[in-house]
Amino acid sequence: MSFSGRTFVGVALATALALVLSGCAPVHPEGKYVPLELSVAVDSSAAALVPADVAARGTLNIATDATYEPNEYKDDEGLPIGWEIDLAKAIAMKLGLEPVVSQATFDNIIPSVVGKKFDIGISSFVDNPEREKIVDFVNYFLAGNMWATGKGKNVDPNNACGLSVAVVIGSTQALVELPEKSKACVKAGKPPIQIMKFDDNGQALSAAAMGRADAVTADSPVTLHSIKKSKGKLVAAGEVFDVSPYGIVLAKNSGLAPAIQAAVQSLIDDGTYQIILESEGVQEGAITTATTNIATKKG
Repeated sequence: MSFSGRTFVGVALATALALVLSGCAPVHPEGKYVPLELSVAVDSSAAALVPADVAARGTLNIATDATYEPNEYKDDEGLPIGWEIDLAKAIAMKLGLEPVVSQATFDNIIPSVVGKKFDIGISSFVDNPEREKIVDFVNYFLAGNMWATGKGKNVDPNNACGLSVAVVIGSTQALVELPEKSKACVKAGKPPIQIMKFDDNGQALSAAAMGRADAVTADSPVTLHSIKKSKGKLVAAGEVFDVSPYGIVLAKNSGLAPAIQAAVQSLIDDGTYQIILESEGVQEGAITTATTNIATKKG
């Protein structure tokens, strides 16, 4: 995926021009990507909400951990691709900004956004009350938890005491789901869950597929995609549960959240958002209204 051939101009001129987004469609059986061409025009109302310092700079600095296929992963050249990367770039273009995507480890993204190294982080972050104490979120998708296990195994996510479960460091599954389930096991007099933490999802998936872990847990679109790609080495363990909102990470009170929210809503309204989700087959998690910090507002 590339943005070659694009020209970025000032907002005053860009409002009259369309900017082209080159994304990537689902992997075909022959393993080749089909380019996704989308025309993303600047939304002048959304662009007017961009803080002056960001507008003057002209870039939107984006952090991601490209190890979570199909949401964000790497092409053959090691560059980040995936539907969330396409969405982030489309957001930047709606605001008349050049998207600059950098790769970081998942657990370093929030500290880096808080420290102003990046403007936003987009890496399948679940918006929850604990994270909202540290950062703001613009919500753009719904996903649940889903487990997978090696072929021939029978694992129940609701009865996993004593089992080894692979997970990505810093994920909601590592921070919330598995610790809570393990505590419940101990409280019931059963052995705890052995939580096997990995730096990226590929390592976690491999542990389950190769039998080094009894199961792996991740976000539902990622688990489903991984099962399809595993050639029978992984199978679903139970259904999707605990559906929660994804959120784009921003520093608390950065002033950028209204612009990002407006850009996401503009992409929803003009149909670009739906096309991006459909490109990787994750449209079941689509929303119709972009929100902010929805986890605490629901309470």
